[in-house]
Amino acid sequence: MKGLVLRGLTGLVFVIIMLLGAYWNAYSFVILFGIITGLCLWEFLGLVLEQGLDRKIIGLYIGLFPYFLGALYQLDIMRDSSQFLLQASLLFFPTLFLVFLYELSLRGAKPFANIGFIMLGMIYIGIPFTLLQVAVFIEKDYHSNIVIGLLLMTWMNDTAAYIVGSQIGKTPLFPRISPKKTWEGTLGGLAGTLILAFLLNEYFEELILRDWLILAILVGLFGSLGDLVESMLKRSFAIKDSGRLLPGHGGFLDRFDGFIFMLPFAAAYIVWLR
Repeated sequence: MKGLVLRGLTGLVFVIIMLLGAYWNAYSFVILFGIITGLCLWEFLGLVLEQGLDRKIIGLYIGLFPYFLGALYQLDIMRDSSQFLLQASLLFFPTLFLVFLYELSLRGAKPFANIGFIMLGMIYIGIPFTLLQVAVFIEKDYHSNIVIGLLLMTWMNDTAAYIVGSQIGKTPLFPRISPKKTWEGTLGGLAGTLILAFLLNEYFEELILRDWLILAILVGLFGSLGDLVESMLKRSFAIKDSGRLLPGHGGFLDRFDGFIFMLPFAAAYIVWLR
């Protein structure tokens, strides 16, 4: 009972912070998801890199660079933002190659593994959250309901999949990676997400019903695959949770694994609409 109460309180505080950050204004959204991106990266890098604070800090910088570069552009902080974006992007590539020189100066047992994991952190975590900005800023106008819609659908997918899977789930989906995940639960999560899409269409006017339904399918499909990808990561390092920052829920990467993985697909669809 104590664990259940702790899990519930953590979830409540988490939801309140997410709603406040998403709805306050564009700056609070960028700050909130910048922190989330950083925490997910920190957990990921702590799992995969050889011991050493310097490596994690470098990996954090590399992973966050696209996100904050995108924020400077979307928030129109730079006077000539388009020119700044081009110049900063060109400067970023030499920075990537400095990671090779850093490993060259050390005596790590697996230098290219460390380099690869640092780059992977940017691809796996940094870029998807950058694409979230692309999805919710339309001609530099921030649309908070799109953020909340994607979050709610992701949470609904996870919750419905858990409820259905725990009650009637019998057919393993991917037993080699996640023995408890079932086809019944996955389909139940998708069904719940589609139902939620109808409700979102009633209250959120940024997109039409067809678009909410397509996004629900993308969330249900790629969000579930994202859970499996993170399970594969944790299984390869023989751990249960990515971290302990969310009592009763594990780490931030545990909470955002499906959301992260579906973002490139959802953002591509939203941008295509424009």
